Amino acid sequence: MICKISNPSLVSPLFQDWDETMIWSCLDGTMGELYGDDFKNPKSAAAVLGDFTFFAGVPCAELGALHHSSLLQKNYRILVPRTSEWENLLLKLYGNRARRIRRYATVKDSGSFSPEGLTKILSGLPEGFSLKRMDEALYNQCGSMDWSRDLVSQYETWEKYRILGLGVVLTKDGEILSGASSYSAYRGGIEIEIDTRPEYRRRGFASFCGARLILECIKRNLYPSWDAHTEASLSLALKLGYRFSHAYTALEIS
Repeated sequence: MICKISNPSLVSPLFQDWDETMIWSCLDGTMGELYGDDFKNPKSAAAVLGDFTFFAGVPCAELGALHHSSLLQKNYRILVPRTSEWENLLLKLYGNRARRIRRYATVKDSGSFSPEGLTKILSGLPEGFSLKRMDEALYNQCGSMDWSRDLVSQYETWEKYRILGLGVVLTKDGEILSGASSYSAYRGGIEIEIDTRPEYRRRGFASFCGARLILECIKRNLYPSWDAHTEASLSLALKLGYRFSHAYTALEIS
């Protein structure tokens, strides 16, 4: 029987040494939810946060089919299997709804950033453009547009974002063109989400937003984790001071 896990210590051994901050968010109770195959002694577990679900432990078909349920069914999900056995099971369960993708993890090392280098990037901000900290009005604006919604989508209210979130946006003439924000938060850091309005991409705007947010995290002693969805995202991360760790397989479900 699949059940929601209220005591993270029951499943934390199944996620041991998996350096993924969205899992940490679920385990430390900051954000997200945990599911298992048993209330008292789970052998299989899933960590669910936003569009992502991470599967660990013994592959379990009932748990793997979690997103067939009306409770968690969404038009789009990213499933991350810890093992090839989990991957094969998920492919079997979701059939032609599933598509293999490659994602790129970076080394979680706060010492890899150069404040001087990030400040140099910011010095190239063109005249007429402004970088602003996320406030309530900007939060509402981001949430109202398709391209920027994920900058704030995991925080149901401004109050929740104010407490847990952190973000910056690049504006010109009062219009938001790009942003870097916390997709999720955990004790000690955030997971960065960067988005740029489609017609303004490839102009370096994401670099300005990313550099400003990383500097803000350094000031607050928070770690700005970066997990890249594409090679272009990884390239930007490397420019900002991250180091590549490894590529891994995930499944897009649509």
